[in-house]
Amino acid sequence: MYVLYEDSGSFKAEKIFSESDSTMQVESESGKRSKIKNATVLFRFDSPAPAELLQSAQDLAQTFEIDFLWECAPQEEFSAADFAQDYFGHPPTSVEKAALIFALNSAPAYFHRRGKGSYRPAPPDILEAALAAIEKKKRQAEQQQEWTEQLVAGQLPERIGEVASTFLVKPDKNTLEWKAFEAAVKERGTTPEQLLLDVGAWPHPLKLHRDRFFATHFPKGTQFQSADIPELNLELPEANVEAYSIDDITTTEVDDALSVTPLGNDQVQIGIHIAAPGLLVKRDNELDQMARKRMSTVYMPGQKIPMLPDEIIETFSLDAGQSRPALSLYVTTDLRSGEILETQTRLDRITVKENLRHNWLDADVTEAALEDPSAPLPYAHWLRPLWQFSRHLNAQREALRGKPENNNRVEYMFYLEGEPDDPGSIVKLTPRQRNAPLDRLVAEYMILTNNLWGAFMAQHGVPGIYRSQQAGRVRMSTQALPHEAIGVPQYAWSTSPLRRYVDLVNQGQIIAAAEHGVSARLVAPFKPKEADLFAIIGAFDAQYAAWNEFQSTIERYWCIRWLKQEKLTEVTASVLREDLVRFDCAPFITRIPGLPALERGRRVRLALTGFNELALDVECRYIETLDTEQ
Repeated sequence: MYVLYEDSGSFKAEKIFSESDSTMQVESESGKRSKIKNATVLFRFDSPAPAELLQSAQDLAQTFEIDFLWECAPQEEFSAADFAQDYFGHPPTSVEKAALIFALNSAPAYFHRRGKGSYRPAPPDILEAALAAIEKKKRQAEQQQEWTEQLVAGQLPERIGEVASTFLVKPDKNTLEWKAFEAAVKERGTTPEQLLLDVGAWPHPLKLHRDRFFATHFPKGTQFQSADIPELNLELPEANVEAYSIDDITTTEVDDALSVTPLGNDQVQIGIHIAAPGLLVKRDNELDQMARKRMSTVYMPGQKIPMLPDEIIETFSLDAGQSRPALSLYVTTDLRSGEILETQTRLDRITVKENLRHNWLDADVTEAALEDPSAPLPYAHWLRPLWQFSRHLNAQREALRGKPENNNRVEYMFYLEGEPDDPGSIVKLTPRQRNAPLDRLVAEYMILTNNLWGAFMAQHGVPGIYRSQQAGRVRMSTQALPHEAIGVPQYAWSTSPLRRYVDLVNQGQIIAAAEHGVSARLVAPFKPKEADLFAIIGAFDAQYAAWNEFQSTIERYWCIRWLKQEKLTEVTASVLREDLVRFDCAPFITRIPGLPALERGRRVRLALTGFNELALDVECRYIETLDTEQ
């Protein structure tokens, strides 16, 4: 004796081995025994054999017309076995009975299950809706398959092209477009980005890299919404100083300038003047919300996305010949000893005499020229006192650090002749030594300012945002903690308020301390232990990391374009560790398969064998180890 029964949605036919009141043991053709519940049994039969029954019933079920079955079936709930008697006009065979069950079960739109072997025909209106849905699903499946085939063939379906931009950021994985695209990616054995390039959804990798970033972080574009810029109704004294700024030639947001005022007896007053957008960008006002949303200016070769609207930058940037508000730190020092005799922080107005550029001065401003009073030196009356005091500052920091700073690495500036979104633009890489005298000079005064203003906030009980490093761990906090790597007792970013939100927040706190003294903690924008300061730190860290990652991505892209542009087939590189090297001619780091074990700093010659602008990688082959180190 055999039984036909249901098991997890499928039908099985097997021989009865033993049975009890509620269960039975069945044996398959292979001899495997299973325990099933009697309630799952549809019917018993003597013949044919189980395998033959299943095959014959499935073949017969394929011959039934489901529409005709639905018309013939009782309108109320019915038993499949009873319906088989009526349908065939005679007591059905086991094959006929199973075939009818299979047919009914295969058409859930026509027949709704009501228990073991029982069904109910779908009402006409519900059947019509179900069939329409089935037809729609069928057409969608056909459309999806058509799109997949086109993509695999290297063609871009119009609809896929319309939504392709969403595939790089947050694709809706329930859409037909994504399912078709995902299937094509799998079938071609490639990556989504490569397939999008292959079918022409993006004309080149540069646009893909840029569009992914802008779609993620600037989905509504990079332009600011119109905002009411309040007038600055504040009378500030004009500082009687001769101030200059030093920046790269592409800088348009001049945050800082330096002045030197001789006092006699080798004493000078050095002014560090910082642009003061904090006078208009107040906590939670419209301008502050704009800046807080971006957290920092975004930099990339040939382009930048400012943190603040152009109107604010134009109002506060320390452009030459313009009287501009400034938050100034005045440091009185003895140039012979380097001792700081007095400091003062105040709001005033300064008129920068010239906006100097590294590109103009770096070749002439050498350490030898700075040290030799008789050597020709542009702006000598201004540069030499600044240099002399900066050397004292550097020595004091090194004493705290316990070792000199390693500033020997060459950095590169990227300049494009053409549009930043055109891969055909000519790219120029201009090397700059990190320990160039002007770089070191400016860096010392920015460190000094961030150190002293960090102490200034702490002394007045005003919280700020500090960067610290202890036991090798760098973090941001609201406490004035040491920064061991820099060699200062505290360090609060405050010298780039036009470009960095943390500096802008700190500027508001410093202004409050400068204007209100001991009562500053009561009127400062942020009070001690305010949770919002911690929220700013978290948001800034995440946003700043995203901006830096994008900048690195685009710079790496333009490095590859430069290597191709210069038609380089070989380069030299310096070993960083294991198989990781840095090119000597460009700021490019990559891994070299098969690189022999070499000490850090050893130089090698490499053959360039391939470029991948999408993966941002260069295929290299090791040629030889050079004798010199770098």
